[in-house]
Amino acid sequence: MGKIIAIANQKGGVGKTTTAINLAGSFAILEYKTLIIDADPQANATSGVGFDPRNIKTSIYECILDEVEPAHIILNTKTPNLDLVPAHIDLVGAEIELINLPNREKMMRKVVNKIKNDYQFIIIDCSPSLGLITVNALTAADSVLIPVQCEYFALEGLGKLLNTIKIVQSRLNENLDIEGILLTMFDTRLRLSKQVVEEVKTHFQTMVFDTIIHRNTRLGEAPSFGETIIMFDADSTGAINYLNLAREILQKNGMTQIPESQKQIDLINEN
Repeated sequence: MGKIIAIANQKGGVGKTTTAINLAGSFAILEYKTLIIDADPQANATSGVGFDPRNIKTSIYECILDEVEPAHIILNTKTPNLDLVPAHIDLVGAEIELINLPNREKMMRKVVNKIKNDYQFIIIDCSPSLGLITVNALTAADSVLIPVQCEYFALEGLGKLLNTIKIVQSRLNENLDIEGILLTMFDTRLRLSKQVVEEVKTHFQTMVFDTIIHRNTRLGEAPSFGETIIMFDADSTGAINYLNLAREILQKNGMTQIPESQKQIDLINEN
């Protein structure tokens, strides 16, 4: 049975979709069969792994509202071991259409339950909101990973997100864990980035991943080619960061035994 990780933060521009795509790609390259579920109407995860959302006829929207079998719409990506359940703009309307349905918060769980035994990891890319689709994702997930940008307003809104997670835990999914807080867009040249890291680690301590995602131009370029960073430029800082994150999560979940000396891959360059 696969581990289901939702990538969530209601703040936009924190590296959520970048993390969903590249963490999933890293698991896949490490030979774990992995699925991305694009649960964001912007469909950036869909385009980021090589599919034009305008050409998507059947998506997670139809699985949730029309009970289309998810196995029938899964797409194979360019990355070996990595599949996608795509999204398109129609997902915007799902928030309204779900309101009057019984068990409206559990519709995505029904979808995921049909395919979770086919994958070792399922990564759900949530929209930048705390709406009904995001609540559905949290209800379906085993854990939630929270990307936090290394900038001035890093902690803004985190309290609201953590409160939403607590509500989901108490009412809808008592087994939901916080996988961790991931610091993203770290700029080694800025003292502010280092101050944000210190502040987040002071507030949240062991909840914060050791791995930090550096600001990296290659990470920004990869989606325009429809590729994960590991396929686009395996030697880049971004690829190494996300491989380190995947290894850290595997170690944390007892899915591999990595010697202490090999837990982090040394950065080769600062591309």
